[in-house]
Amino acid sequence: MRAIQFTAKGKARLADLEVGDLPAGHALVKVKASGLCHTDIDVLHARYGDGAFPLVPGHEYAGVVEAIATDVTGLRVGARVAVDPNLPCGSCPSCRKGLTNLCRDLKAYGVSHNGGFAEYSCVRADQLHDIGDLPFPVAALAEPLACVVNGLNSAGLRSGAARPQEALVIGAGPIGLLLALSLKAEGVEKVTVADINESRLAFAADLGLGGIVSGSTALAANRQAYDFVADATGIASVVEGMINLVADGGTALLFGVCAPDARISVAPFEIFRRQLKLAGSHSLNRNIPDALAILEKDDGRMARLVSHRLTLDEVLPFFVKKPTDPATMKVQYVAD
Repeated sequence: MRAIQFTAKGKARLADLEVGDLPAGHALVKVKASGLCHTDIDVLHARYGDGAFPLVPGHEYAGVVEAIATDVTGLRVGARVAVDPNLPCGSCPSCRKGLTNLCRDLKAYGVSHNGGFAEYSCVRADQLHDIGDLPFPVAALAEPLACVVNGLNSAGLRSGAARPQEALVIGAGPIGLLLALSLKAEGVEKVTVADINESRLAFAADLGLGGIVSGSTALAANRQAYDFVADATGIASVVEGMINLVADGGTALLFGVCAPDARISVAPFEIFRRQLKLAGSHSLNRNIPDALAILEKDDGRMARLVSHRLTLDEVLPFFVKKPTDPATMKVQYVAD
């Protein structure tokens, strides 16, 4: 089968690989759509995961079940499925508390196990979720959307508590826009996206979101104006500055991935006196079904975040060269 393979740190190639035998408890999935995430770039450069090579990347994917092991029940050949890539140990303290995304020995397809940038993927059957009639490129958004759902759960926005009236998401990339659209889907009345790129803000406006330029005097004038603020940039200085934008009693969500050695300065008195809530979010936590339910109700705006539907050959350069076109959103490998 054809696949993108990381052969060593910083080295990616197109390869012809053997499909291999199907282990007990597994299914062979013919990949129909697989999305590129910044995490994949971090895996390539050994900044995330075990740094074990060779590896087929890709943790955002959907496809058709081609074959199942003889011991697998409740799954049929021909089923249309999305993959939950996380493989927790199930026994560590975090797993026992239901925080499987914080597993001390977390593995994942596309990170420690071969993933979705291939014609076929061998996946544990219990990691597969039926997608009904959803188009495969839309179903492949279930993994990043599940990360958003986990973030909203962490911030307490999906627990039945009062919804924020105004929310701000900093960063108008694909994950920031997916977060902003999810806030709208959760019933937040006014959702604004901040970014330095005005063409991305125009795209956000076309999706029905408000827009404001990051670092502008207009944004600075909105001090303590938002009930909920989320960073989707992973830039430490942005995270530090967003605390000033949170209204009294509001919540700040650290959703973007800052560098591990980055540090910020926050006044603890301000958090105390203004009763602010700081929430973190890592990966997804068995949220694929929730994400698929949201995608089934979406009016097509989330699907518009897929800007590129490419062959494996065409996707490969995106691993080694950062896109310069701001119109580039979610890049996917899509099979015929």
